[in-house]
Parts: sequence; C-alpha cells; structure tokens
Amino acid sequence: MKYEILHQDAFPVIQCDLQYGETIQAESDAMITMSATLDVNGSMNGGILGGIARRVLAGESFFFQTITASRGPGSVLLGHPAPGGIIDVELDGSYSLRVQKDGFLAATDGITVNTAVQNLTQGLFSREGFFVVNISGRGTVFLSSYGAIHAINLEDGEEVIIDNGHLVAWPDYMQYRIEKASNGWISSVMSGECLVCRFRGPGVVLIQTRNPGGLAQWLRRLLPSS
Repeated sequence: MKYEILHQDAFPVIQCDLQYGETIQAESDAMITMSATLDVNGSMNGGILGGIARRVLAGESFFFQTITASRGPGSVLLGHPAPGGIIDVELDGSYSLRVQKDGFLAATDGITVNTAVQNLTQGLFSREGFFVVNISGRGTVFLSSYGAIHAINLEDGEEVIIDNGHLVAWPDYMQYRIEKASNGWISSVMSGECLVCRFRGPGVVLIQTRNPGGLAQWLRRLLPSS
C-alpha cells in the first residue's frame, strides 16, 4: 500500500492507494471519499470485549472502519474532525505506542489497537485518565491531533516537562511522572499550568501544539452566561 499525507499546512488528509486485496482500518467515520472498487465495513479490532474496552475505558470508538480493495485497486481519503495534524509512525513490533484519547486515526494490516492501564498517580491527575490507547504490532499507524504534531527526541537520561493537555503519543518503554508545574501549589495554579508530565529519555514523545481544554475555556468566555 502506498500513501501520502496531503495538505499538511492546513487540514491534512491521508490518501491511501490500495492494491487488489489490501486492507486498511480506520476510526469510525474517517472515510471522506473512496474509489468504487473499494468496500467499507464496520469491524471490532479485538472483538466485542476489545470494542467495549476502547469505548468505555479509553473513550475511543467502539467500531472501526475496514476498507478493502475488493474489486480491484483504488484510493481512499481519510480524515479526522479536529483542526489538526496527521503523522505516520512505523512500528516494528519491538514496542507498543501509548496514545491519547482520539489520537488514533488509521493503521495498516498487522496493527492491533486496544487499551493499557496507567498507574494510580497518572490515572488520577493526567488528562488521559487511567486508561490510554495501546497500539502494537508491525505496520504503519496514523495519528491525529488538535494543532500540529511536534516530535521531541530525548537522549538517554534527558528530561522534558510537558503540559499534560498537549500529549499525543509516547512509546511504552518511556516512563513519565506527574508533578507540580512550580515549586508550590499556589504558584502552579497561578501559572495556569498546575500539573505537568516529566518524561525521561531515551525515546520520542509526540505532542500537539494546541490544547483542547484551552479551546473549551476560550469558547466558554465568549458564550453568554445564563
């Protein structure tokens, strides 16, 4: 399967060119347009229990779209509802990718999407909650975001502090901890950051340049109060 991410400067979409018999799975309602030689069907990666876990625990869709080149080669355009970026990540099967809610967009054959449990502190105080999306296997994964996606490559022992509303994805072998943004709680709250995530390398952390929670607060200020 060949693919290209189009319109990266504005509202990107993925164009996937499927050969006869090839398949791609995507989030429900991701398909924008496709060739008449392709078929789209609803599916559950991981069965009913996997679908329930993704929906109830991780906040993802219960169903996936499975798009197959059933009657010959063809193309499909895939997109996501948020005004933000799309990035492709190649997985070789040696590690899993932990992804924020609504971060998974599509994947090639050989990729499994399920859930993973965070520890108590991360579950209570991170924006992601106790359960995050866990992506494993061998193939290509397409992730989406609110705002552009920026990669932070950490060397062994190097640390970075990230606002927890800006996380998109990180490898499962990387650990992070939740901590105050400043030395004291009052200063942390006054700074507008409050809690942040401290990641330690080696590894690559993907972040989004906009915060959905910040957008919600901005919109509330514009709406008339009842």
